[in-house]
Amino acid sequence: MSDDIMVGSDDRIVGTEFSAALSERYLAYALSTITSRSLPDVRDGLKPVHRRLLYAMRQLKLDPGQGFKKSARVVGDVMGKFHPHGDAAIYDAMVRLAQEFAMRYRLVDGQGNFGNIDGDNAAAMRYTEARMTNVAQLLLDGIDEDTVDFRSTYDGESEEPTLLPAGFPNLLANGAQGIAVGMATSIPPHNVTELADAALHLIKHPNASVDTLLQYVKGPDFPTGGILVEPQDSIREAYSTGRGGFRVRARWSVEKEKGGAWQIVVSEIPYQVQKSRLIERMADMLQAKKLPFLADIRDESAEDLRIVLEPKSRRMEPDVVMESLFKATDLESRVPLNLNVLDADGRPGVMDLRGALNAWLAHRQVVLVRRSNFRLGKIAARLEVLEGYLIVFLNLDEVIAIIREAENPRIRLIERFELTETQANAILDMRLRSLRRLEEMALKTERDELISEQEGLRALVADEALQWQKISGEIRDMKAMFAKTDRRRTDCGEAPEIDLDAAEMLIEREPVTIICSEKGWIRAMKGHLDLDSEFKYKEGDGPAFVLHAETTDKILLFAENGRFYTLAADKLPKGRGFGEPVSLMVDLPADVEIVRLIKAEGKQLLVAASTGHGLRVQTDAALAQTRTGKQVLNISGSDRAVACCPVDGDMVAVVGVNRKLVAFPVEEVPEMSRGKGVILQRYKDGGLADITVYSSATGLSWKAGGGRTRTESDMTPWLGKRASAGKLPPTGFPRPAKFT
Repeated sequence: MSDDIMVGSDDRIVGTEFSAALSERYLAYALSTITSRSLPDVRDGLKPVHRRLLYAMRQLKLDPGQGFKKSARVVGDVMGKFHPHGDAAIYDAMVRLAQEFAMRYRLVDGQGNFGNIDGDNAAAMRYTEARMTNVAQLLLDGIDEDTVDFRSTYDGESEEPTLLPAGFPNLLANGAQGIAVGMATSIPPHNVTELADAALHLIKHPNASVDTLLQYVKGPDFPTGGILVEPQDSIREAYSTGRGGFRVRARWSVEKEKGGAWQIVVSEIPYQVQKSRLIERMADMLQAKKLPFLADIRDESAEDLRIVLEPKSRRMEPDVVMESLFKATDLESRVPLNLNVLDADGRPGVMDLRGALNAWLAHRQVVLVRRSNFRLGKIAARLEVLEGYLIVFLNLDEVIAIIREAENPRIRLIERFELTETQANAILDMRLRSLRRLEEMALKTERDELISEQEGLRALVADEALQWQKISGEIRDMKAMFAKTDRRRTDCGEAPEIDLDAAEMLIEREPVTIICSEKGWIRAMKGHLDLDSEFKYKEGDGPAFVLHAETTDKILLFAENGRFYTLAADKLPKGRGFGEPVSLMVDLPADVEIVRLIKAEGKQLLVAASTGHGLRVQTDAALAQTRTGKQVLNISGSDRAVACCPVDGDMVAVVGVNRKLVAFPVEEVPEMSRGKGVILQRYKDGGLADITVYSSATGLSWKAGGGRTRTESDMTPWLGKRASAGKLPPTGFPRPAKFT
């Protein structure tokens, strides 16, 4: 709507562009969400709702040593006085502050049902009771001594603190989670003893590096325990940038049973994982046969968490079973770190570990100075009154006479004894029975003590070194509160490197003979049969590959498109029939022929294309996890892969379709996981026919006619450089040129 359009006679209506109005209002909403709801303050680590909860509980005198009061009373006060939002949201925030499995250091001491690790909800607020914990009291200590600023509440009837004095590093100790508009925060909890040591080091060395601080802060310390298996480099990176994550695993042990049987007992699960949901998902996976290595899952938890996992076979290794479970279930989870907080000026930003600790220490310095100045004001006022009391003591009869006889005793006392108005008011407000307590020595002793305290406070306010000394003492006192009972719950460890899949351990190890025909029909027959036996094939089909293997082996299929496909020997069709097409097991195109079928034995493989290019590849790098296989040798146009052999020697022999032969050291062929490779042999016409790897000590062997094997021990005439043309092979070399 443009400004020149008539919008009515009401002067309150202002014409503006819709997009501008929408942007302005959305920005206001976003800023309100960021600063007043979702992000914690770096100094006290609290969001407004938590801060208001604790302040309301203090007003209700719900100190740790006092009795409990109904949660509904607390929620009502918070909602009515400070937080004009729904009671459910307030109560949910309060419940979380009371949950041992959610908070590393609880701020609310709850009595009644406040939920459990299974994910069950807390009882209604009318049934539960609450009071503050000692940690909450540390956060509030000094709030009545002008240590923080106050602001008017939403209705203007009272005031609320904008911040708490925070004698406890709550942001890092308890962590925080929140989603704002366009940003979020996720801070895991930490051990307060470690944080105290890091803070004490920072006081002495303000520019200490994150590496140094990590000598004290070992990583997150979750209320639910578990094992932290994140690599140290990743932990350092996360704390240096304020962004990252931590892998946490369940804590488990093995219980031996009679007859050699055993079972796994999980006693701790990762942070924020619901036990009931975890077991439900694992049971669903077990029923769907996605956990073939488990026979049963039982929840035997009482006060302590206890999840029992029964293996399907006692032959399996517990470590292998758990590694498989960590990969497939929430027994391992990743806890993110996004240290996005509001700084001292209320601006959101991501801090590193040192920045967050320094911000808390800077706040404690401000609190100390403001508290000291507040106490200095109280001391000055008390000293003024004490001086007046001393005058009364020395001139008691005259003071009584003035009070009894003078029309305006205040003015008369001020004139007679040169008192201040405050002193005169204090004398006039005294009760008669208080006169007996006016002893000169007691008054002078109190005055001297206050003067001494005043001098100390003035020195403290003026000297920053004394301030940090005082703060260090406060941190040590706080640390002493937790030192005996606050052991670290989350241990630091490393994930073992186990490549074996637990499901593979269930496979009975049996010898098989794998037979693959020219047209790609494959089968596995029991036992190691004679490789030269006559096997049956479909009409019009014939033999291509026959090899011995075990049911636990992986079989690599190398095709003309340069891809390796992986087959599990135990999954191949059994029996004495013709088998099944390999295309039913992997996505092998119909127009692509099989080049080689070979058992994956951990050796290197040498592969080559018709163009004469080739490379070496590790067997592990050629194993594919999907039906589509893994591309290793890059092929272009009408070219095709034509050869594959294991690297069982120190020399490579290459023969072309033109029957030219060349040999050179295998080291001249580079090892790659994927690529076109290098030129092995050059051709004027034709292309590469076959390759093999042999030992220079024994010489080159090839299959001759009649099933005989011929060996050429002196390969000197054919030794050359890689990519050379080569020479004609020895007399009797097969036609067409093949080594096998």
